[in-house]
Amino acid sequence: MFKTLQNSEIIQYLTEKFDEDSVKYPLAAPGPAWRKFRSSFCEFVAALVCQCQYSYLYDDFLMDTLISLLTGLSDSQIRAFRHTSTLAAMKLMTGLVRIALHLSLQKDNNQRQYEAERNKGLGHRSPERLESLLEKHKELQEHQEEIEGMMNAIFRGVFVHRYRDVLPEIRAICMEEIGTWMQSYSTSFLTDSYLKYIGWTLHDKQREVRLKCLKALQGLYSDRDFISCLELFTSRFKDRMVSMVMDREYDVAVESIKLLTLILKNMEGVLTDTDCESIYPVVYASNRALASAAGEFLYWKLFFPECEVGVANGREQHHSPRRNFFYLLLAFSMESELHDHAAYLVDSLWDCAGPQLKDWESLTGLLLEKDQSLGDVQENTLIEILVSSARQATEGYPPVGRVTGRKGFTAKERKIQADDKLKLTEHLIPLLPQLLAKFSADAEKVSPLLQLLNFFDLNIYCTGRLQKHLELLLQQLQEVVVKHTEPVVLEAGARALYLLCDPEFTFFSRVDFARSQLVDLLTDRFQQELEELLQGSFLDEDEVYNMAATLKRLSAFHNAHDLTRWELYEPCCRLLKKAVDTGDVPRQIILPALTLIYFSVLWTLAHVSGSKSSQEQVMGLRGKLLTLCDLCQSCLSDVDSEIQEQAFVLLSDLLLIFSPQMILGGQDHLKPLIFLPETTLQSELASFLMDHVFIQPGEPGSDTKDAEEEQAQIEQLHQRRRLLAGFCKLLLYGVLEMEAASDIFKHYSKFYNDYGDIIKEILTRSRQINRKQCSQTLLLSLKQLYTELLQEHGPNGLDSLPAFMEMRDLARRFALSFGPQQLRNRDLIVMLHKEGIKFSLAELPPASSSNQPPNLAFLELLEEFSPRLFHQDKQLLLSYFQKCLHRVPQPCSHWSPVISYCRSLSSQENSAETSPQGHPQPKRRRIEATSKQGQEHFCPPQEQSLLLSSAPQTPTFTSTTVKGRYSLWRQKDGEEDSASEFTQSQPPFGSQKPKYSYREDFHHNVHSRYGSGLGSQLTRLSLMEEEDDDDEIVIEESSEEEAGKWEDTDKHASSHSSFKRQRDLFDSAEVGSDVISETTLCLLQADCPVINIISPTGI
Repeated sequence: MFKTLQNSEIIQYLTEKFDEDSVKYPLAAPGPAWRKFRSSFCEFVAALVCQCQYSYLYDDFLMDTLISLLTGLSDSQIRAFRHTSTLAAMKLMTGLVRIALHLSLQKDNNQRQYEAERNKGLGHRSPERLESLLEKHKELQEHQEEIEGMMNAIFRGVFVHRYRDVLPEIRAICMEEIGTWMQSYSTSFLTDSYLKYIGWTLHDKQREVRLKCLKALQGLYSDRDFISCLELFTSRFKDRMVSMVMDREYDVAVESIKLLTLILKNMEGVLTDTDCESIYPVVYASNRALASAAGEFLYWKLFFPECEVGVANGREQHHSPRRNFFYLLLAFSMESELHDHAAYLVDSLWDCAGPQLKDWESLTGLLLEKDQSLGDVQENTLIEILVSSARQATEGYPPVGRVTGRKGFTAKERKIQADDKLKLTEHLIPLLPQLLAKFSADAEKVSPLLQLLNFFDLNIYCTGRLQKHLELLLQQLQEVVVKHTEPVVLEAGARALYLLCDPEFTFFSRVDFARSQLVDLLTDRFQQELEELLQGSFLDEDEVYNMAATLKRLSAFHNAHDLTRWELYEPCCRLLKKAVDTGDVPRQIILPALTLIYFSVLWTLAHVSGSKSSQEQVMGLRGKLLTLCDLCQSCLSDVDSEIQEQAFVLLSDLLLIFSPQMILGGQDHLKPLIFLPETTLQSELASFLMDHVFIQPGEPGSDTKDAEEEQAQIEQLHQRRRLLAGFCKLLLYGVLEMEAASDIFKHYSKFYNDYGDIIKEILTRSRQINRKQCSQTLLLSLKQLYTELLQEHGPNGLDSLPAFMEMRDLARRFALSFGPQQLRNRDLIVMLHKEGIKFSLAELPPASSSNQPPNLAFLELLEEFSPRLFHQDKQLLLSYFQKCLHRVPQPCSHWSPVISYCRSLSSQENSAETSPQGHPQPKRRRIEATSKQGQEHFCPPQEQSLLLSSAPQTPTFTSTTVKGRYSLWRQKDGEEDSASEFTQSQPPFGSQKPKYSYREDFHHNVHSRYGSGLGSQLTRLSLMEEEDDDDEIVIEESSEEEAGKWEDTDKHASSHSSFKRQRDLFDSAEVGSDVISETTLCLLQADCPVINIISPTGI
């Protein structure tokens, strides 16, 4: 073919034979087989160059012909040709670069041999060898010039145009290969004239292209020999590299930080303090890979130099190198003020500074040092660093909110974790009682220290004969529990004691005895204080505080330990009954008493859940459950908001635990314990939600005195969100009826910023459970809001109120929640309209009155659901609505809601459907052309070339059949000057839009390809409209302007033929998928081509 045809003829032949119906080609096909093909193809090109480097490479035929063909194909409008030829050309260039490097080394060796031979004495010099070396030098020089000519042809003919190709894969190939050239043959390619292409492409809009640029630069900056050649490039593009730290793609941001770390290591003084300060906050990012990269940068910038100085001058330093590291870490954590938790900082530094962070000897030495100069906040941070490093070493999991993406650990990693756990336990067992004794008065320090037991290997207490330290730990633990009343400290103490109370440990009896002593002490105090309170004696502030503190301690321990044998249910029940009857019990006592009796019921449930429990035990638990629910229901009406919230939380949990689902899994003997809320309780729960959750800041009940502080507002919002989530769980698990969700749905729009995610989730889950009932609940929400507004303002001027505008916005959100599946939701939308029409005409005025029905404005809310209807359903609903209007005694055609609603049902513009599947109509633009009806389409010469306003970024396969007047090399002259254009200004990547043109024989090709049947199908669809004897051709495109709409000339006949059958379906509220208009069927049958012509150059 190369001997008989020119390159242009070969490309023309390939283009004509190419099957453009398929959008897949080997380089774009998925699967391991095609990935292997790509790698094999690249290896073939490299092997071809390598095998030909001594013979065919310089025959002036093979490489010239191949480069010329690849250059022509790289300008093809067919993506497959352009992609494949660009890859081949770039790999060919890489092979030539290797040969050029090899030739350069041979030239250097030859030059050294020639100089050595020439420097010999006259008696030892060989003229023949000098002559052969000189001839070899000339031969190498000629070969190198030929190779450089080939490389220059590929670079200017392919790379200069394709590095800004519309296809991101092609741009990524170019950036990857130019980085390889620079690293392999730096003397020729590591110059500013080549580096500028990577710098410009750092602004590319596609992630993979930016990623290839950064990886190419990492290979350059990692070699200190290249640094001198990168100074000008670094000064020009440093700001861009720093700004890419905040890239929206995490992997790009990670690679940018790694690149800046290499710059920091190898180029001193290039990154300013401002540049570094923009990277420091990333150590607190949620993405662990990004945070770890930032942690490595932080380590090399702040910690590594100072620690090295400490190692070099350790004798002169006051602090050891390891302690110096922790002082620097404390200083950074204090100065950053970006995060309150050091766990994220430790996790970010773990990969690069793990050995320093596992230096628990230095950490505990700093904490136990008597003459230390650490402040209170520094001690808290240091303790948190200790706990975080212990957790990281023994568990390996990142902090909450930071995901690694790993599913497990390797055997080697588990072995390292076990060794670290052993070292940590052996070191901290003797020191933990000392740390607790020193910081026992500070709740912020004691709580994390008690968490250290979670990371201990507690068997060492037995095997290491460390019972003495266990005794000291139990004493300190008891002192901490008796001394503190903060919930976080009590929970940590109860958890620590729970870990020690494992029956498998040999020291279990000793720990259980210590626990019994502590609970006996607390129980005796509670009984004494309770008797004084029940006898009616007045309690002063100290007595109230003591009793509340005792109940808090018992409640915290009852959460983790089974205290049933101390029989705390009855005294707490007596206390709460007195509080409900008399109201003389202080709030500080009621709150922990409610929690304590709640845990008592749950522990009793755990006992009776076994198969050996008797019916008497089950009924006894039922009595306790009913008593607790009555007490909580009574507390819902208490004057104190904290008591109300606590009662609501406990009731929500109890109703969920004792729901009908508790008998699943063979627990039929627990059926008497099922508790379903009565109507009164359900209404009280809903009323509580209205009074405590759906309130605006500043309204009564929202604690306006604390709203001035931002932190207090955030905590209050979180508490309200927890209350709402508890109520939503009752709905999802069927404890409450679905209609109760209307109290939540009607606040969706008004409280969207606070609870929008929760309400949206409950709406989605409710639709999954029962689509019809969920739709009815949405309509009920709108009815309730409308009725409330009607009772407050009356029927006159209702639609002009701001509250009514909010209702319309809510209805719009409800309509959007149905999603794009029109056919699936067809019957629901029709049902919603019918029920809404009935509600709007439910209360008719007397015949003598001229007033409109009070609910008539509700039709304006139904208008928001009209775009979700099919055209035929709109006609049926309009007929149904007109039939309902006949029952109205007054003339109603002039009422504004009626007119507006009828317009929404009769207008085609508001309809979202094009087919029963619910896919939206593509936007179209009309192109006028002079033709006569019944003749073939003809395009006048002045409209042979049209510029489309927009085109997809990644076009599909398109035809590039070569014509006589249009050659594939038509734009060659314009592309040759692109290199000089880019040396002066930076191109706006991704912002250039290609121009497109139609060929002269466009309509002829359409008819020849698709046949005459296309014209008949277009006639059936009535795509041509008569206007002043001119026809319009409708061409589909993704333009932003919609200049036309489909018209159905047969719609009257279609509607009339199927009207009776559709009305029967409508009346039964069952709309089937087989009801499809003739217009839609014609649209599905028509084979209308989508014309996209791409440009071979430009983005």
